[in-house]
This record gives sequence, structure tokens and C-alpha cells, in this order.
Amino acid sequence: MVLESIIKPITAEKKPWEMFFYGLIVASVGLFLGYWIFQDRADLVMVFLATFACIPLMYNSIKLEEQKDIDLESETSILKEHSKMIAFFSFLFLGTMVAYVIWFVVLPADMTATIFNQQVATLTQINSPIKAGVTGLATNFAYFNKLFFNNVKVMIFCILFSFFYGAGAIFILTWNASVVGAAMGGMIRVGIAKLGGVGFFGKAIAVTQLSTFSFMRYMIHGLPEMMAYMVAGLAGGIISVAVIRHDLTNEKFQKIMFDSSTLLLIAIGILLIAGLIEAFITPALFF
Repeated sequence: MVLESIIKPITAEKKPWEMFFYGLIVASVGLFLGYWIFQDRADLVMVFLATFACIPLMYNSIKLEEQKDIDLESETSILKEHSKMIAFFSFLFLGTMVAYVIWFVVLPADMTATIFNQQVATLTQINSPIKAGVTGLATNFAYFNKLFFNNVKVMIFCILFSFFYGAGAIFILTWNASVVGAAMGGMIRVGIAKLGGVGFFGKAIAVTQLSTFSFMRYMIHGLPEMMAYMVAGLAGGIISVAVIRHDLTNEKFQKIMFDSSTLLLIAIGILLIAGLIEAFITPALFF
């Protein structure tokens, strides 16, 4: 009750940047509680705990957005209102991700290995095809096709999770935040280990450079991907709330379905852009 009461949907829409700090808090609390209570499975439990803290906020936000679908007349006005929710959940994702980065870097190596065990395993699976793609596929559309259809699959999961569980897409977003956090934290940690006897100010500058590089390496395409998943999750959630509220009269439901279809098209468009960035721009800049 404490974490879910910190911030309300209307407040989050007015001050979306506050969600960054909310993400920091829920991710950090979930991480330490998960390690303390379920040490061997902390890698998954911490994601579930952070998700539980965010579900009331997301569900109430989706209910608010569904009501806007009914109350507002033009699709342009509706999409403008939806953008406020996407903004504060983007800050939530960033706050959650930054929390995982910080703890990956500062915690002891053995503790980090336990807490981020599944995340590191996932990264190992992802990096193998990426490395192969950099030498042969990243310069053509074959690599892009692989990325795009994989991202569409994740987007479909977001829609289904939101439809069946109301706010289920937040689990996928939190999981992705933990994986990206582990990737960025690992890059920073390896870089720090190579500094050796460099002085304090030298290390501070190096850490800043490493953090900036790792953020750009993963977020230049990762943030658009997450936004696409949020938009798709919102679409599925709006339909779910409409079914729960029995807003299924012809006029209301048609309006809701039109808005949800528009959101899905926008999500696919964002994924298309993110895939092009990851396939062509990211390898050119960071490999």
C-alpha cells in the first residue's frame, strides 16, 4: 500500500518526471527484498515485486485513458491525452533501468551474479546473434527483418498481457529494464575494472564517459522500442477495461476499437524506426 500510494495517475500526467524517481524507488526496494527473502531467485522476484508496485498505477491510468476515449470527440485529442501517459511511463522505465544499472555497478560481484543471473543469461543469448549480425547481417535488411519481427512478437505479448491481466504489460517493461540495466551496468563495471590505479577525478570522468556511452549504445534504439511496447500495452489495456466496464455498445466500442487500432499502428511504426536504428545506425556507431 505504501509504494502504490506514492503517486496517482493525474499527478503522474502533470509531473511525468516524478515517475523517474518512483521507478528508482520501486526497483531498489524490489531488488533488496527479493534478494533478502528469495535469494536464489532474486533475479525474477525483484522484477515481480517492482511490477506489483506499478500495477495499481498503470491499471488506474488505463481506466482513465479508456474514459477519455468515451468522453473526447476527436482522435487527435485522444492521442494527445494518451501521449501524457506514454511520457510518464517512459520516465518510469528510465528510473527503473537506472536503478538496476546503479546496483549492478556498486554491489559486490557475487551478489550481482545472484541478483542478475537470469538477466545475464538472457544477454548472452541475445549477444551471440547480434555479434554475428554485425559482421554479416547488420548492413542489409535480413538483420533488420529479424529484429523487427522479434520486436513485433514482444509487442504482441504486451497486448495479450494487457488484455488478459489489465496492466500485464508493465511486467515486460520491467523485465526489459532489468536486462538493459544489467547490460549497461556490466559495460560500466568492466570499464571501471580496467582503470586500475587512475586517480579519483580520472575515474569520475571515465565513469561519466562509460555511462554516457552505454546509455547511448542501448537507448538510441531501446527507448523507442519500449515506447512502442507501452503504446501497444495501452491499446490492449483500453480494450480490457472496456470489456470489464461493459462499454460494448456499438458507438462506444467502435470508438474504443478505432483508437486502439490507431495506437497499434503507431506502435508498429515506432518499432519500424527502432529496428532501422538498431540494424543500421547502432552497429555503425558502437561496434
